[in-house]
Amino acid sequence: MTKWTGVFPAVTTKLTADGAVDVAWTQKSIDRLIAGGVSGVIVLPMLGENASLSMTDRETVIRAAREVVAGRVPLLSGLAEVSADSAAASARHYEKLGAEGLMAFPSIAYKSDPRETIAWYKGLAASCGLPIMIYNNPIAYGVDVTPPVLGALADTPSIVCIKEESGDIRRVTDLYNACGDRFSIFCGVDDLILESLALGVTGWVSGMTNAWPAECVRLFELARANRYDEARTLYRILTPAFHLDTHVKLVQYIKMAEHLVYGAPEWVRAPRLPLEGAEREMVVAIIEETIRKLAG
Repeated sequence: MTKWTGVFPAVTTKLTADGAVDVAWTQKSIDRLIAGGVSGVIVLPMLGENASLSMTDRETVIRAAREVVAGRVPLLSGLAEVSADSAAASARHYEKLGAEGLMAFPSIAYKSDPRETIAWYKGLAASCGLPIMIYNNPIAYGVDVTPPVLGALADTPSIVCIKEESGDIRRVTDLYNACGDRFSIFCGVDDLILESLALGVTGWVSGMTNAWPAECVRLFELARANRYDEARTLYRILTPAFHLDTHVKLVQYIKMAEHLVYGAPEWVRAPRLPLEGAEREMVVAIIEETIRKLAG
């Protein structure tokens, strides 16, 4: 059975000023992440503007990622669809394009109840041969994969992992108590990673790792080695930037961080718009202060 561990950044999709996929910058950013020590990459997450991209755009991103990853780490794709049929079709398509796993959203247009949520993920698992990470973000999507729901999926071998993003740190322990070690449990919130590692998560789907891969990998490894004094020092430096990962404009905020740290384009696709005014100044100030403290 697949066992994912480590830091898996949710990769931003680099765009040109007119909104086209910037393949060169997308590949450059992924190569930088792998050089920084990440254990896997996830393209087309929510942070990658999945819902704003056409299927042609998604194909371009997966092909570009497969080319640059070149087998060095697992390559996962986000999967965000409305209907069960479209989810199954996309899963099979992404598998053919070279994705090695899926980070699967619930239906993004319907708040399914627990019975429907279980059926959604079981149906998706039956539709393709890829291992699946459940993307549990009830704050954004209104669907909660609770410990009983996850337990009902334990008999589906290809469902191997859950990205836990309920915002309730107690959930990590509840999941382990309900399911033991059956699933890999990943933290999905940057500003809860140290707390989650203390409770035993095996991985981290991270947004700000796009900007600081080496530093985020070091934070993860320090905590896994129980070197919490060192981990807390680094976490306190990074946490103001990590808080930006929980905002509705996390795409713009994290792309701004990448832009300031290593020059990546900040462009986003409508309905998102680039940052401006006082909000832009606030984000820039947080990122520049983080850069300064990391250098010190």
